[in-house]
Amino acid sequence: MNDKQLRLIITDELDFEPSVDASHINVAVGDGAVTLTGHVRSHAEKRAAKKAACRVKSVRFVTEQIEVSCPSGKILNDAEITRRSRNTLEWDERVPSGVKVGVKKGWVELGGTVDWHYQRQAAESAVGRLSGVVGVTNLIELRPCADAAYDIGKAIEAALSRSAELEARAIRVIVKNGNMVTLEGKVSTWLERSAAERAAWSAPGVLAVEDLLVVS
Repeated sequence: MNDKQLRLIITDELDFEPSVDASHINVAVGDGAVTLTGHVRSHAEKRAAKKAACRVKSVRFVTEQIEVSCPSGKILNDAEITRRSRNTLEWDERVPSGVKVGVKKGWVELGGTVDWHYQRQAAESAVGRLSGVVGVTNLIELRPCADAAYDIGKAIEAALSRSAELEARAIRVIVKNGNMVTLEGKVSTWLERSAAERAAWSAPGVLAVEDLLVVS
């Protein structure tokens, strides 16, 4: 499939996605690498557009440069966005207490410390759906695991082998400093790449994941 054909398929997928208004999104493709530009009405819509592009076969990489342009009736001041963000996090059972929120010109910055990467992602997802939010910077840190005897590398390799979403034999798991994980090798689709990264983050004690997997 050449880049022109891939661009048309991605455009069709964006048009098909009901949560995205693709009329103001531009798609550029070069050697399977996709760049999305333009503007949408919310941060949640921006995330949905990137996910839609990642679903398409033959996509090797997606760079999202879409801007959020909130409708006039959805624009809120920073104090109100801060209040709503804190309330949302407080009621979200996936997010532990202690996550900090700061807002400047509609851009939310999250801080604090949690035990799991999924909790960090949940916090970002929760505030990203709020009206008036134009972007989210996630600075939440992970607490180190106290169990030094736990073999992170073997746990991730076992999780990859169990997964029906990918072919684990082409993936190498490298663990440095006891809790820093690097994934190397090749996968067939972007969704496989995401599945491998998700498996790596699911191992207790992982503090960082560097995803060097190539979509080929």
